Amino acid sequence: MERKHKSMCGIVAIYGDNVSRWASHLDTMLDKLSHRGPDDEGTYVDSNVALGQRRLSIVDVAGGKQPIFSEDEQKCVICNGEIYNHRALRDELSQHYFCTDSDTEVIVHLFEEMGEEMVSRLDGMFAFVLYDGEDIFVARDPLGIKPLYQGEKDGCLFFASEIKALEGVVDSIQEFPPGHYYSSSVSVTKKGGLVQYYQLPEIEHWEDDTGRITEELHQRLSVAVQKRWMSDVPLGCFLSGGIDSSLICAVSKQHFEHLDTFSVGVEGATDLEYARKVANFLGTDHHEYVYSRDEVMKVLPDVIYHLESFDPPLVRSAIPTYFVSQLAKDYVKVILTGEGSDEVFAGYHYIERFTNEAEVYKESVRILTGLHNLNLQRVDRATMEWSIEGRVPFLDIDFVEYAMSIDPALKMVKKEKNKMEKWLLRQAFTGYLPDEVLWRTKMEFAAGCGSERLLMEVAEDEISDSEFDKARRKFEQIGISSKEELYYFRIFRSFFDTEGEVEAIGRWKGGFSSGSSS
Repeated sequence: MERKHKSMCGIVAIYGDNVSRWASHLDTMLDKLSHRGPDDEGTYVDSNVALGQRRLSIVDVAGGKQPIFSEDEQKCVICNGEIYNHRALRDELSQHYFCTDSDTEVIVHLFEEMGEEMVSRLDGMFAFVLYDGEDIFVARDPLGIKPLYQGEKDGCLFFASEIKALEGVVDSIQEFPPGHYYSSSVSVTKKGGLVQYYQLPEIEHWEDDTGRITEELHQRLSVAVQKRWMSDVPLGCFLSGGIDSSLICAVSKQHFEHLDTFSVGVEGATDLEYARKVANFLGTDHHEYVYSRDEVMKVLPDVIYHLESFDPPLVRSAIPTYFVSQLAKDYVKVILTGEGSDEVFAGYHYIERFTNEAEVYKESVRILTGLHNLNLQRVDRATMEWSIEGRVPFLDIDFVEYAMSIDPALKMVKKEKNKMEKWLLRQAFTGYLPDEVLWRTKMEFAAGCGSERLLMEVAEDEISDSEFDKARRKFEQIGISSKEELYYFRIFRSFFDTEGEVEAIGRWKGGFSSGSSS
């Protein structure tokens, strides 16, 4: 048995009878996640398990090294994420001795008290692997804010925060599904091993009182934002100038004398203009960066490598997220973002074509439950590439469940005359922003920053019609749909081997294509 901590938040786990054959790969796999955790590294190797974690220190900077052990040192856990209700859980677990102030430690003690059912008590974003001396227990947060992937090889199970850590190690790679847990214990494997512990609740009664709705939205979003201030390190907000990120900034600024905000775009980008207006109105310490076409081309391979996708909308929006994360890293370690609002409020323009409430609700559920392959993947990879942690208040479970209970008819712009998308949210925060921002028409992130048109022009210049036709036939099973996608795919293939991975192409491409929240 060996434990070690090194000065070096991604996780890697190997479990099975042949761990001794694979434990030597642990350090190499962790090295591929070094960007996720530059502050510390911890590993633990036993007869049938090897655990590793690269740490970005956010809570209990000095004492929160992982793996974290139970009092008897028979159980331990590695975790990527944040448990926002860990203080309340500590109070419930007063019979346990806590050796750290880390939020991760509540996981192991809560497991000692409740077993697998404990995962439903966690309020936060997380992917963790817990070892009890014999079995492993693996879980991912309800919406997949934090990533987790899995594979098998030589009788062993492998888990990692990013695909690149498993690439070339396992036979095939699958995403560990959000809202699920896995246990190797006999009691759970009889059910198949993988158990869904969370799904959006059935709606028995639609909320349709607009006065009450706006009050609830105001109160619940304010609480969601406040939860995400949990940090022992500097915190700031991305600010695109759109309604979503602007509201997160506005709610935060009410409680902070000093708040750093960050915005990027090409010269003359609309988002830069509106972000300045919001920053001036709120009195934030605003930082911005103007990037060029040459800079986009220079960083594009790095963006695709970290994004682990060649889906065009995802790559386009990842470019500004890359630059704004790079800008923020010199000032903060935790960042709040506006992702998730369009999903719960049916804010995308294409949803206007739906004609009844049932269709709107069904589509909202679909894109919300698929968000882990889209905007959440982009935010996680871009922020972690620069070793900062992104948090998403609009995806607070309490807020999501309430917002999804609102009568879809109130979200349908065509039925609500003289109303615009997300009008309930805007009305709930009247006075928090200048009217020209509060009632600004939605613009997708990549378009507002100016990267969308730029990237499409590059692909058109670089790839001829004949090249595209030839490649489309060659990779017919992947479904290359545009020159832009082919351009990204070529870069992607230089990093990742897609041979034999046709079944997982949905993962590589990022699944459903949609715009990104601003």
